[in-house]
Amino acid sequence: MKGFLITHKGMEDIAALEVKELIGKNPKIEETCIVFDIKKYEELFELCYKSQSAIGIHYFLFEFNHNNLFNDFKKNLEKIRLNDWLSKNIQFRVKCLKNYDNNILTPEIEKRFGEIIIEYIQKKYDYKQKVNLEDPEVIIFTYLTEKKCYVCIDFTGFDLSKRSYKIFSNSADIRGTIGYFLVRLSNYNKNETLLDCFSGSGTIPIEAALFASNFPINFFNKEKFIFLKFDKFKDFNFEKFFKRLDKNILDQKLKIHNIDSSMKNLNSTKKNSKIAGIDKKINFSRIDLEWLDTKFEKGKIDKIITKLPPSKQKDINNIYNEFFYQAEFILNKKGNIVLIGKKDLVKKYSSKYKFKIFDERNVFSGKMQYEIFVLNK
Repeated sequence: MKGFLITHKGMEDIAALEVKELIGKNPKIEETCIVFDIKKYEELFELCYKSQSAIGIHYFLFEFNHNNLFNDFKKNLEKIRLNDWLSKNIQFRVKCLKNYDNNILTPEIEKRFGEIIIEYIQKKYDYKQKVNLEDPEVIIFTYLTEKKCYVCIDFTGFDLSKRSYKIFSNSADIRGTIGYFLVRLSNYNKNETLLDCFSGSGTIPIEAALFASNFPINFFNKEKFIFLKFDKFKDFNFEKFFKRLDKNILDQKLKIHNIDSSMKNLNSTKKNSKIAGIDKKINFSRIDLEWLDTKFEKGKIDKIITKLPPSKQKDINNIYNEFFYQAEFILNKKGNIVLIGKKDLVKKYSSKYKFKIFDERNVFSGKMQYEIFVLNK
């Protein structure tokens, strides 16, 4: 048996690390997705409940290289036992996600794949499979890359990258998955002091607090998982399962500082973190960037993780200069910075204050591309 996890392009190694930490598997890394062995379905339940890197988590059925998409899908359908997941009274639908552009629209792919499955079941099992596009009991999930098609059973039923805590947001926000990625790139641990000085609606501090306290990202979404509907698991004690995982939540005090110059942003962060269930794990302050050295002693901070303001701002050069000036003072010698920023400005002002770029990469969220940098003293 295999599991299949989809993440953002550029985040695959962090997703693989998380899977290894949570369920002890060593995934095969491919573009925007990872595949890994599982021994029992509970491992997928746990990933659905706790993964902060995933967009979707699925039970892997098969994959194939496609030249003629619909014909190739039909030929490969014989590889699996659909009656393990579908029966006469089950309502299903097909969902498709693509990570490249082609001339076939996603709804058309879903419709045609669905028709092929219905024809196949009619021929092999002599009944017509029921369809429910709005509230299906089983979702056959297909993931298309330029060369491959992965066919799976969706175990979540919703987009895991859309955080339920993010009720109050702004246009500069990043997805929770991206915030988690930045935290993990920094090698942050629960004993360190972490600072986000442009916190916006608090995504990075919230993701850091959830990770450090082992607080399940879907603690308040237990009832939403589609796997709860599966006939296969009708006798499984999910209440006992989730309670067992919740016993691992840590009650440790954290040194996470959420700072922003805007009181509106600060209030949004406080509300979001309360919805997430970890507001008591985060310290909140309204401070302008140039006053950070009065808030923190020299070398006090272990990790600075932030998204710098967009470069279209008139005073952007002053902001970058002041950021690295302040970071040089408050960051300790073994600490590091992980940030989203503009490459030319990061290089210009980080070198001015003797910071070195240790790593850089591009991460994609839909068509949005983020330039991410890891810097050391």
